[in-house]
Amino acid sequence: MSLAVMETSPRSAATDPEDVLRAWQELDVPEGWRAEIVDPGKISLLSPPSNPHNFIVELLQEALFPARPAGTGLYQTVGLWIASIGRLFIPDLTVVPRSVIRTTKAPTAAEHALVVVEVTSRDNADDDRVKKLAGYARGMVPLYLLVDAWDPSGPSVTLYENPRSGGYDLAHRVPFGRPITLPAPFDVEIDTAEFPPGADW
Repeated sequence: MSLAVMETSPRSAATDPEDVLRAWQELDVPEGWRAEIVDPGKISLLSPPSNPHNFIVELLQEALFPARPAGTGLYQTVGLWIASIGRLFIPDLTVVPRSVIRTTKAPTAAEHALVVVEVTSRDNADDDRVKKLAGYARGMVPLYLLVDAWDPSGPSVTLYENPRSGGYDLAHRVPFGRPITLPAPFDVEIDTAEFPPGADW
């Protein structure tokens, strides 16, 4: 997955997050690409992911779809806005109440998400490991599932729980091949045996 970054203004810490959000909303993003606000004052364009990346996302979607709570949907292209830090992420998967998606034209406030899933790509894995980890915690997303095919310690899946003060109180990590369980309201065990490690991409 390749990455391009656009500055929305000269390098300035004073860039208004709402101005950056408006610039994001006005973008004409190529089909299959994603635009996110990962760093202050910058909009990042990400190219379509690789087939192994999509394969993992599809397996996760298959596992989460029947386990999602009533009245929620499983989405791949929902923008989650974290107003307190002026960031906007588009996770690989997220579960959000359908009523929120149906009635809101603006990006969805991150606190509405019940879980977010990110699958790392080699070029920007640290964004998922560090910036998005902190961002989702600040956005009070209760569960963050990070699938890291490029983990230096070996391909892994980590579930982060209980956001507080810009971090998560709990983290449970398993290597690829071991199952990982999402707690209520999902109560589902995810089999990671078929997840291809980064070396196979």
